[in-house]
Amino acid sequence: MALDSRVPSGPIEKKWDKRKFDMKLVNPANKRLYKVIIVGSGLAGGSAAATLAELGYNVHCFCFQDSPRRAHSIAAQGGINAAKNYQNDGDSVYRLFYDTVKGGDYRSREANVYRLSQVSVNIIDQCVAQGVPFAREYGGHLDNRSFGGAQVSRTFYARGQTGQQLLLGAYSALARQINTGGVTMHTRTEMLDLVIKDGHAKGIITRNLVTGKVERHAADCVILASGGYGNVFYLSTNAMGSNVTATYRAYKKGAAFANPCYTQIHPTCIPVTGTHQSKLTLMSESLRNDGRVWVPKEKADAEAIQQGKKKAKDIPPEARDYYLERKYPSFGNLVPRDVASRNAKMMCDEGKGVNGTGLAVYLDFADAIVRYGKAEAHKHGLDEDDKETVQRLGKEVVSAKYGNLFQMYDKITGEDPYEVPMKIFPAVHYTMGGLWVDYDLMSNVPGLFVLGEANFSDHGANRLGASALMQGLADGYFVIPYTVGDYLARIPSSERYLKGAFSEDDGEFTAAESVVNERTKKLLSIKGKKTVDTFHRELGHIMWEYCGMARNEAGLQKALEKIPALRAEFWENVNVPGDGDNLNVSLEKAGRVADFLEFGELMCKDALERRESCGGHFREESQTEEGEAKRDDEQFSHVAAWMYEGDDKAPRLEKEPLEFEYVKLTQRSYK
Repeated sequence: MALDSRVPSGPIEKKWDKRKFDMKLVNPANKRLYKVIIVGSGLAGGSAAATLAELGYNVHCFCFQDSPRRAHSIAAQGGINAAKNYQNDGDSVYRLFYDTVKGGDYRSREANVYRLSQVSVNIIDQCVAQGVPFAREYGGHLDNRSFGGAQVSRTFYARGQTGQQLLLGAYSALARQINTGGVTMHTRTEMLDLVIKDGHAKGIITRNLVTGKVERHAADCVILASGGYGNVFYLSTNAMGSNVTATYRAYKKGAAFANPCYTQIHPTCIPVTGTHQSKLTLMSESLRNDGRVWVPKEKADAEAIQQGKKKAKDIPPEARDYYLERKYPSFGNLVPRDVASRNAKMMCDEGKGVNGTGLAVYLDFADAIVRYGKAEAHKHGLDEDDKETVQRLGKEVVSAKYGNLFQMYDKITGEDPYEVPMKIFPAVHYTMGGLWVDYDLMSNVPGLFVLGEANFSDHGANRLGASALMQGLADGYFVIPYTVGDYLARIPSSERYLKGAFSEDDGEFTAAESVVNERTKKLLSIKGKKTVDTFHRELGHIMWEYCGMARNEAGLQKALEKIPALRAEFWENVNVPGDGDNLNVSLEKAGRVADFLEFGELMCKDALERRESCGGHFREESQTEEGEAKRDDEQFSHVAAWMYEGDDKAPRLEKEPLEFEYVKLTQRSYK
């Protein structure tokens, strides 16, 4: 099967304009005659639902939360990128494009990334018009801060609550359309299967999570915006409900799953404290603007800290290793996430971790907060002046920028980061893999569009910080309204759902519902002795151990032995109490974990097949002398798209070659 990306011809800066001009249009008066299903109501799904309904389409939006306001997009903290160049520091659309391709270690599609950079400038205007309270400078202009992988300040932010504020902006637009009748909202409803009719995506099967009722929903097309699959690791920064089910069920209906092994490990998370935890908490990357990452230079000092015999304040500045600043002087603490994460692991592997388990490094704000005498300030690299003391920012300024994050850290750990350094360690945060899509964000299944983190398209092997919110809103506000119209305009009138061409009573819907019901019955009938969470935790341990921050062939082979055995035990010994005819949280979890147990194997197959290091995919066999990721462009400059062949058959690998016309393939360097 050939994967046709359908990238328009011509110069990269004109491709999107050319594609928009070439598209077929739907007459405004006819848009109400098309029904569109959207699965997910976060930034990508919510913005798409609001925008398509505003255009006049008949939109049905589904989410498993009790309100779109609870979508996981709300958890994003640090900011959203846009090439506005308000700081006049050399930013441009091309520089954002270049930084994103380089940050993704040259494993993304150039045309999609350039379009993302182009429309980024419109996103900020859209959000300001909705009332999003971005931080502003003293004069009233929008403020920016820096994020990893860039040497310009292009990140717009609302303290440490940017995702929340952006989601509330999108939700206000969505709520307006719900009120006008343009959007029919289905909350507490989970998609359990995709319905294909005559080769096109024409509907979904859902379960009402309150009543247990399984329902059929038909439409002219389906848009998936269901987020990422980071919870395959059990512990991640994702909301506990985040899952792979919607995209994985689409994969089993013929949609290609691209680059599933690409997982982002975020370097600044609160470390694991024990087996009691069900998720991890992110500390925004924005903290690396003013916080400095360090560990003791001497292993003996680190061991004393681990044993409680010393504290951070007992380590003088000259005995501290600010290792990111030392190794990457050009970017310092603002290297990309994969680089920062690997280096934190390296320090801890050397025995220089700074908590009881030895799995943490310091993120220290002392230099930004504390007043120093002139002599001491000189040691810290601060400029002397005529005053008796030197202060870079001060507590008030730090509090204004990061106060809610500091409060969150204090509540979770019981330590005040204004007084002592934060302890941080890498954790699973974002997944760059997802369903394969073309330039129009349509999968290889006609009529199935995929937005945001659910698709693979824009980030390559590593996502730059503050680009997830950018992609979600770009897809929902500025891309899908055009591309879905082109698809719908090409459907003959006699084949439209609202014209009566097909209905939920058709055989394809009956067959899909039957599969869902049989699966539910099977889960409820096992009556084993182990809980769903027990299996999920065991799977997460396997994935983190063998397919986490570092992977190697032996470990991946071991994982591919362990996961099928764990999956077989699950279907023989899981205990799902209750029934399927009402609210049953255990049944919800069981279905999602069953999908994770299959999907985890696909991730490991992809990681094993990709015998190179790139971005967040770090194969220990493929690294430079300095321990950096080493790509193999001759063999692996492609998108790995996996096709489902059957439960008892190995998936088939298809490849979309990646061509780099505007960004030269080079070894990444942030020195």
